[in-house]
Amino acid sequence: MLDVLFAGEVFCDLVFGGIPHLPSPGTEVYADRFAVSAGGTATRAVAAARLGLRTGILGVIGTDLFGEHLAARLAAERNLDLTWLRREPAVHTPVTVAVTQEHDRAFLTYEEEGALRPDVWDGELPAVRFLQLGVGKPLPAWAAELRAHGTRVVGGVGWDPTGHWSRELLTRLAEVDVFVCNAVEATSYTRTGTVEEAVKVLADHVPDVVVTDGGQGAVAVDGDTGELVRVAVPRVPAVDPTGAGDVFTAGLLTGLNHGWPLATRLLFAGLCAALSVRSLGGASSAPRWEAIDAFLERTERTPWIPDADLIRIRAAKP
Repeated sequence: MLDVLFAGEVFCDLVFGGIPHLPSPGTEVYADRFAVSAGGTATRAVAAARLGLRTGILGVIGTDLFGEHLAARLAAERNLDLTWLRREPAVHTPVTVAVTQEHDRAFLTYEEEGALRPDVWDGELPAVRFLQLGVGKPLPAWAAELRAHGTRVVGGVGWDPTGHWSRELLTRLAEVDVFVCNAVEATSYTRTGTVEEAVKVLADHVPDVVVTDGGQGAVAVDGDTGELVRVAVPRVPAVDPTGAGDVFTAGLLTGLNHGWPLATRLLFAGLCAALSVRSLGGASSAPRWEAIDAFLERTERTPWIPDADLIRIRAAKP
């Protein structure tokens, strides 16, 4: 049985860091750092695998230069099953150029129709504890079939380039068990002014909802008690925030897999996300347990993580 299956678009990220500002038309700006990394769904999958979850990935990449690079990098990750990562010669592997500064980033992406999340499952469905996929478009029938067999579905959503932020998304939340998004997405879809207001609206549509709020931590509603919970994140020197939300989702799923209380799940997810921003790239910067241990040893008495949560986290190390 897989602990978690991630389904969605897989990108090859070309990440440029340390730029003073974005270039204006007709000008050139030099970066002082550069990395090539797996991105998109692959960031979440790599992050979860590094945290010890038995992880699978469903997506499509090409057999071009970028696809070959991604396949090799992903195959090197322990706990990551590539059985359902399709290689299509006719498809150009999706590519994103990410230009990052300390607290923000901008993206330029190329993606073809054939590289989108597969709507049809080829072969027998695996046994999966958790399925994570985007809910920005209708969910495929195989996702409902997995859920009917006991898989918990964790939904996410990305930036809406149309700017419409259609409220149709809210009706789609009935098809998932947990919904994770960031503050901009939450307030835009719910037409609210604060993260706390947005979380309450979303909680009317899905049993468990978590909203990441950048350096302010994360806000969630406990599906059992209805309690609003906000946790902080540790402060670290930030190099590249690309993929931090994806790493957060992987950390949250790790907590769900271990059956931790909501606050512990949020604290651990925030810690993983914070550690990921210290270097360039999405999947490349996802932390391993060695980095988590080292950070906790240096900040063992830090006030943002209670002793009970610290014990649970350390006990989960593979």
